[in-house]
Amino acid sequence: MEIIFEVLFQILGELLFQIVVQLLVELGFHSLGNSISRRPSPGLATIGYILWGLIAGGLSLWAFPYSIIEDSTLRLLNLIVTPVTLGCLMTLIGRFRVRNGQELVRLDQFGYAFVFAFAMAFVRFVWAA
Repeated sequence: MEIIFEVLFQILGELLFQIVVQLLVELGFHSLGNSISRRPSPGLATIGYILWGLIAGGLSLWAFPYSIIEDSTLRLLNLIVTPVTLGCLMTLIGRFRVRNGQELVRLDQFGYAFVFAFAMAFVRFVWAA
């Protein structure tokens, strides 16, 4: 029973950390949204979100060099579960913004949120000890 709580704590801790980072990035893009008049193509935007995710993952290693998840199988599972969860969460935030008449950024869509979170999770998967 103790192992189950430990595994849940590890996975939820890593997920919570990435949620906080992604929400901060989303707020940053919303604050810049009005200053950017031309939107890049979807392909370039995807590459940009991948690069931002890699940068966020690298910065997270500087702040937290160790992974909360110790088991390699669970770390691999986290590489899939966390980006899917964050993509769904950002989609819900996007729907909330639409209902309130706010402008969306691409990070409020599942695909862009997923690639950002996957890039960040991948960096942490490869380099976090």
